[in-house]
Amino acid sequence: MSAQFSTEIEAFIRAYVKDLEEGAAAVFAGAGLSRNSGFVNWSELLREIAEELDLSVELEHDLISVAQYHVNKKNSATGLARKILEEFSEQAEPSEAHRILARLPIRTYWTTNYDTLIEDSLKENYRVADVKRKTDDLITTRPKRDAVVYKMHGDVDSPGSAVLYKAQYEQYYKTHEGFITALSGDLISKTFLFVGFSFTDPNLDYILSRLHVPDKLRRPHYCFLRREPAAQQGDEDVSSAMYRQRRQEHHVRDLLRFSIQAVLVDEYEDIPIILKEIESRFLKKTIFISGSAEVYGAWDKQEALSFVHTLSASLVKAGYRVVNGFGWGIGSAVINGALDAIYARPEKYSEDQLIMRPFPQFPSNGKELAELWNDYRYRMIGLSGIALFLFGNKLTEGRIVNAGGVRTEFQIALDLGRAVLPIGITGYMSKELTDEMLADPDKYFTQYPWLKSEVTQLADPSIDRAKIEKKILTIIKKLGG
Repeated sequence: MSAQFSTEIEAFIRAYVKDLEEGAAAVFAGAGLSRNSGFVNWSELLREIAEELDLSVELEHDLISVAQYHVNKKNSATGLARKILEEFSEQAEPSEAHRILARLPIRTYWTTNYDTLIEDSLKENYRVADVKRKTDDLITTRPKRDAVVYKMHGDVDSPGSAVLYKAQYEQYYKTHEGFITALSGDLISKTFLFVGFSFTDPNLDYILSRLHVPDKLRRPHYCFLRREPAAQQGDEDVSSAMYRQRRQEHHVRDLLRFSIQAVLVDEYEDIPIILKEIESRFLKKTIFISGSAEVYGAWDKQEALSFVHTLSASLVKAGYRVVNGFGWGIGSAVINGALDAIYARPEKYSEDQLIMRPFPQFPSNGKELAELWNDYRYRMIGLSGIALFLFGNKLTEGRIVNAGGVRTEFQIALDLGRAVLPIGITGYMSKELTDEMLADPDKYFTQYPWLKSEVTQLADPSIDRAKIEKKILTIIKKLGG
């Protein structure tokens, strides 16, 4: 059962998942995204700088000007640069939000942060990041890149060239014209999600003030903001609390000038929950088909292969992606079914809807084949949100036995939190897994109680085999929410 969200958040989730499916989603990360990972925000970053000026960050609202005051007093930006280097050179782990955003099929990341957490998270997920730290980087392309990370204010590795104080912001449109041009183009072609910006963040104001996208070319974007609580905070009076809310209302309305719709959350901790739901719904549009067959039991071989072929084709036609590891006796039918559907209507369906992952055949990188296969299975099943299990047998020493690999994939799917659906009527390991699930419903059907009766029916020998494929599609659609 999916978490319950407000109507506004639910609408945002649905829209952003659709943009992910269409390859049009992008992210813009602010300091708040890294703050949960141990990095400071602007106020904390400039606290010592302000104290040197006999100022207080609690009383100053334009912190970029505070940075400028320090440069004016010292006649140098060295102190600021050193502070940046000190703060952002410390080791920190990516937050849950970083990891989710890196797992999603987003190819464009923009950030005003100096840290390396976005590219670190991408690397953890075996994705190649093409990082743009300065204008010269924009004219080169990293081979085999999976994503582009635009660090429009520089990088911790080059603190001397980072954008830190007001004069740099004011001249940004001249010194970093290429970044402005690239961002303007992305705002036209992609749907951005702004994460980690407060509504008083000076970065956001400066960025938006430099963008001039014609109204007719604007597409909707979204920005997570913490809702100002109605209750009085600290020692403030009622009128101050109302003022705070009223100010946010005006800010939210003002963001619409840039086609940015605020997604208000009660607490910042709600953001990873929403991102997790987006990931879950996106993944449930990808179906992993596990199975192998030396024999087909009660099924005629041609009947069995026709069923698998039709099921795979129907999944593609219903808009799903299919992941398969070339299981013996099953994989070819899965692949051919998907390709038949795709090539019959290439203008409607895409080759991206078929993800083929043949298993490694030889040890490599110091790993034995069994270890490679286990790692491979985790990565392959991790691409999906729902796993189907068909047949599941193999020939061992002249005997037909249930396939241990199918059981392993079942357990991995459970470990990853994926929805599992064994088709018991196909027999062998699929029937064995069905029986185990039905014998312990509290373990297997807590999240989807209604699924128990469906799994039972899919194991019933009297079921009309001609209707199994449609029944599976109905179940998958319901699992996807």
